[in-house]
Amino acid sequence: MKNYLILNTVFIMIFLLTACDHKKETADYIVLNARVYTIDSMFTIKQAFAVKNGHFAGIGDNEEIQGNFTSDRIIDLNGLAVYPGFNDGHCHFYGYGENLVRYADLNGTKSFEEVIDRLKLHHSLFPSDWILGRGWDQNDWANQSFPDNQLLEKEFPGKNILLIRIDGHASLVSKSLLRAAGIDKNTRIKGGEVIVDQNGEPTGMLIDNADLPAKALVPSLSREEKIKALFMAQQNCFEVGLSSVTDAGLSAETIDIIDELHTTGSLKLKLNVMLNPDTVSMDRYMNAGPLVKERLTVRSVKLYADGALGSRGAKLIEPYSDEPGQTGMILHERAYYEEVCARAFNSGFAVNMHAIGDSANRFVLNLYASFLQDTNDLRWRIEHAQLVHPDDFQLFGRYSIIPSIQSTHATSDMYWAEARLGKERLKSAYAQQELLNQNGWLVNGTDFPIENISPLYTFYAAISRKDLSGYPENGFQPENALSREDALRSITLWPAKGAFEESFKGSIEVGKQADFVVLGQDIMTANESELPDIKVRMLFIQGEKVFGD
Repeated sequence: MKNYLILNTVFIMIFLLTACDHKKETADYIVLNARVYTIDSMFTIKQAFAVKNGHFAGIGDNEEIQGNFTSDRIIDLNGLAVYPGFNDGHCHFYGYGENLVRYADLNGTKSFEEVIDRLKLHHSLFPSDWILGRGWDQNDWANQSFPDNQLLEKEFPGKNILLIRIDGHASLVSKSLLRAAGIDKNTRIKGGEVIVDQNGEPTGMLIDNADLPAKALVPSLSREEKIKALFMAQQNCFEVGLSSVTDAGLSAETIDIIDELHTTGSLKLKLNVMLNPDTVSMDRYMNAGPLVKERLTVRSVKLYADGALGSRGAKLIEPYSDEPGQTGMILHERAYYEEVCARAFNSGFAVNMHAIGDSANRFVLNLYASFLQDTNDLRWRIEHAQLVHPDDFQLFGRYSIIPSIQSTHATSDMYWAEARLGKERLKSAYAQQELLNQNGWLVNGTDFPIENISPLYTFYAAISRKDLSGYPENGFQPENALSREDALRSITLWPAKGAFEESFKGSIEVGKQADFVVLGQDIMTANESELPDIKVRMLFIQGEKVFGD
């Protein structure tokens, strides 16, 4: 009898173990021994997860996942940190790729003479009737005045030259291009300024809308060149851990190419795209209503209220502290903005408007309020929101208007921003924690190629308010630093939410697309000074490894 009971117990145990094995779900692969920042509502940290058909199938500790899933492929991360795929909430992805294909890189130049040297090298490598460059910033030079085109004429006589300032809101052009664009001392352009010398002649400096006629003459890339630009930009995004980006303004033609490349599976990076507000693009996409696909979302339109602070095109309530006769400019008539906003509102599209100065932000907040009326979930955004009058912060929360910030703008501009604005007005500039407080969330990005493409630079700047050298010691206006948790949300879940995509990406949760990044060090615990140099080990998009060994 005793032997029978023992034998019976053994049979029952075998049966139960076998039954448990039959209940295990087969996964494409299992990730074990990780530190998984899920970014769920509780900011839960887990140890393992299973991926199946491009989605997270289970998340838990090692024993739980191994008990519920089986797979022939096990990825043992040996304690490395895992995060949702990084998401740049505001950039110029296609423009960045175009720069890689055809523009001389003028970022970091310390004088106009260095600009000339880079142009000479670029032109020797890529000879053409056109000389194009981007990224110069006179605020980084000993002589911080705008340059003129005299040295361009000496070194490159007769060439069509377009050199776009780092912010994209001003350009220096050659005399040949001025003539081709029909710009002379009598030219007046709404929302722009043609800088003239003491004799009233154009210097070649064109601010905001004034450079559009010159830019319009630059030959378009061929379809093959555009595709090359997209793939080059994608590869650089992968290397810094970006699985998704928001492109702040594209034409229907470029969006169609992206959609085709997604369909064939050759372009894997996910894009939320803001429409350019031209008639063709709005007709092509708004008439059909919001477009939401696995890798492409189109449900917003991009507008510009003003220019940039660095080129003094940002619209201020009071004059610039370092140029008392200048307050910047609103780029279009109010009727234009009302027309586009009404069309977007009626089509189910969000409006995402660039606004830098306090006057521009006030203009946009009140314009939006006339459509939104009250709190809502339409997610209309203000891109940059760099300077907000203290009386106006509450309007973000009152009308559920989402700030879309760039933490590295604060640490790039801090050297000269006080000269532009004065000490008192500067207190409500780059006020990113104050903006976060209005709705409890915001979108963060780089605005690349204006800033470095790395989301880890964004994270570092958000929490430290310092440049890469660690300056200033206590941070620039440290009261507006974000916590590490909020900084991480701002480059993962919140950009997805800003694009209405949070139901299927932005966090590591069961059922969501398996976009995740593995880093060599944990950004949530690493020393602050180490953050910018942490390397991406692997990046997965919808379960597929797109970068790493």
